[in-house]
Amino acid sequence: MSEETQVVEFREALRQALDEEMERDSRVFIMGEEVAEYNGAYKVTKGMLAKWGPQRVVDTPIAELGFVGMGVGAAMTGLRPVVEVMSFNFSFVAADQIISNAMKMYYMSGNRFSVPMVIRGPNGAAAQVSSQHSHCVEAIYGNLPGIIIIAPSNAYDAKGLLKSAIRNNNPVLFLEAELSYGDKMEIPVKEYLVPIGKAKVVVEGNAITIVTHSRMVNMCREAVKELAAKGIRAELIDLRTIKPLDIATVAASVRKTNHCLLVEEGHSFAGICAEIGFQIMEHCFDYLDAPLERICQRETPMPYSKMLERETMPTIPRILAGVNKVLNH
Repeated sequence: MSEETQVVEFREALRQALDEEMERDSRVFIMGEEVAEYNGAYKVTKGMLAKWGPQRVVDTPIAELGFVGMGVGAAMTGLRPVVEVMSFNFSFVAADQIISNAMKMYYMSGNRFSVPMVIRGPNGAAAQVSSQHSHCVEAIYGNLPGIIIIAPSNAYDAKGLLKSAIRNNNPVLFLEAELSYGDKMEIPVKEYLVPIGKAKVVVEGNAITIVTHSRMVNMCREAVKELAAKGIRAELIDLRTIKPLDIATVAASVRKTNHCLLVEEGHSFAGICAEIGFQIMEHCFDYLDAPLERICQRETPMPYSKMLERETMPTIPRILAGVNKVLNH
């Protein structure tokens, strides 16, 4: 580690982004359940209350509909709230405020009211927290216009994208993989931004394109290593932003490899892979040498049993089997 970089956990990268943006812009404030006194359920806001005080780090009741609505109102009147939901499953309680107000206010007001707010928190599976704490929400909210959806896979992107999200004048859902908060990575000490709406080629290859996002990027990276040991050079793309989707980067890769596997932690029916797959067919049909394949969570609510949980989720063996199916078609 050099003087210009630091090794931080995913949660610390998020905390640094919040701290830097609160320093830069006095309109930025944090609100949510246990964000202040308890330092956040996942310790993302550790130390923030002591530094910024209760007017800018605001504990709320357990009432998502209420405090997300407060965030919408605050954003409409010129502030830039960062609202933490303890789990994105709980955002469903606030769905009316997110869908009917945050997403639509700019349009409904004839461009008079912007809603520059970030709704952030853990998304997807944790460890044995069962079906009401494990849902991936990106496909549900992605169906509706008027919102940006970001799902970083690592600490570097998490910090840079959260800073960009806070500065954006649109509502943003910022989805953090619950099992990634402790992941460590070397990132710059100096301030940086990561652009919204730009995917990243994580590993270059020419045999098959693997497209994924969030926590599945690291799982796919391990699968890519196993494929490389067998002489198969897979190209791995991290979407980073779900909406707007960077289909140009995906399409360029598919035109090069002529094969594609889509991987997501969420369910297959009407999922993110379904949308990407259709767009690939629109842009790359004549380049495909085999049908697309998807590896997703099985069509069941998340079970509590650790063994059943593992069987429900995408795994490295399932990803490798998917690659083999595409390449051997």
